[in-house]
Amino acid sequence: MSRPTTTTPRRVIFQYLVPVHVEVEDGLVCRVTVIDETPVRDPAVVEGDASDLAEAVAAADDGQPWPSWRFGY
Repeated sequence: MSRPTTTTPRRVIFQYLVPVHVEVEDGLVCRVTVIDETPVRDPAVVEGDASDLAEAVAAADDGQPWPSWRFGY
């Protein structure tokens, strides 16, 4: 009888530059649209094991279509 293997979840948080559309009305930012269809380039580890970065980027940038994200009214 074999023992079940336990795996520790791996968490990697990284950042990279993406295009952002910012709308300003009367001197105030009223809407921000993040266009996250941009391929991941030059990622930087924010938190987690840097040795897992390549795998995390591959999982995040697998060619799936992503919507843009909007914040504001």
